[in-house]
Amino acid sequence: MTETIQRSASHDLVVLAEAIEVIDKALSEIGQRQLVTTTEVADLLLDVRQLLSEKAEPTTSVAK
Repeated sequence: MTETIQRSASHDLVVLAEAIEVIDKALSEIGQRQLVTTTEVADLLLDVRQLLSEKAEPTTSVAK
């Protein structure tokens, strides 16, 4: 059980690091502009959501 919790915590840290990487990349790309389209913001949010959703599923199945 402890091993499962440790794997889950480690997995969570990897997921968070990947999400932060996606956000940082987008911020560096759009940070120099004054205007950002709603499409670009929506794409970024969808990318982060997809990343977190895909990564959350294995954690749920491991905990069962």
